[in-house]
Amino acid sequence: MFRSIALGLAVSSLLVSFCMAQSQDSTSAATNELIAELKFFEPFLGKTFRGEFANSTPEKPMHDVSRWERAMNGRAIRILHSVNEGEYGGETIVMWDAETKQIRSWYFTTAGFHTEGSLTIEDNRLVSLEKVTGNENGITEVKATSELKSDGQLAVKSEYFAKGSWVPGHTINYKETPDAKVIFK
Repeated sequence: MFRSIALGLAVSSLLVSFCMAQSQDSTSAATNELIAELKFFEPFLGKTFRGEFANSTPEKPMHDVSRWERAMNGRAIRILHSVNEGEYGGETIVMWDAETKQIRSWYFTTAGFHTEGSLTIEDNRLVSLEKVTGNENGITEVKATSELKSDGQLAVKSEYFAKGSWVPGHTINYKETPDAKVIFK
């Protein structure tokens, strides 16, 4: 009887190992795939971009590094970014919301505020509208337009809603920079 139990355990162990290996093979083959609703983001994935703020000066340089990754088995996008080697930074999760039938985002910052928003794809651009919670400067909404240009550059322009009106935010033109690092302090 002991021998049949041992044999049964050995067969079970082999079966589990085989199933795990098959699962890993199918997972690794799909590591670059996204769900259909997020396919727009595929050209960004696995890339790191570095950009100078339009108002950056030699006296007060400002740059941002942004890293785009596939997350949650292709059901989400994770974007990490940092300004001036960790002076400020944040993390965004982008997902398809099946209930509302829209792309949604959640952004958390090192400054302690966060946003929740929706994204739409207009032509070759991504337009976001986010509600801001906890910003000490009185910003309650952010609008941004991002476009991946044919030359591989990423152009981002934003506006902020504060104290009853929309004001210009930041403009950044990013270039793919594989050796750039997102840094958090």
